Amino acid sequence: QSIILSKKEKTIISYCLECKSTYIWHNNLILQFSRIRFLAFKKYVTSASFDEDCFLPFPDGKDRLVLHTPNSDINFTFTEEEWEYFYSAMEETAYLQEVYELIHH
Repeated sequence: QSIILSKKEKTIISYCLECKSTYIWHNNLILQFSRIRFLAFKKYVTSASFDEDCFLPFPDGKDRLVLHTPNSDINFTFTEEEWEYFYSAMEETAYLQEVYELIHH
């Protein structure tokens, strides 16, 4: 049984009540985290200071940001708009996880 904690455009973040894992669904990629690892990844994502210089031109003609994942062989790429949605979803999820933790403990 899953609960959707955040949905922002192409990013959906859900929490599985049974396995206690947080899932980040973005396009065709799914990342699975324990609570502690999700918070560490969220801290990395939200502490990174990305500005216009971090966006690189890609073969499709769009400028994109590259965000490394815990697996060095797999990376996210985001347009500026996608990045804003992803960042917002991470913030919202961390907040809602705190709320669920308070309710269920």
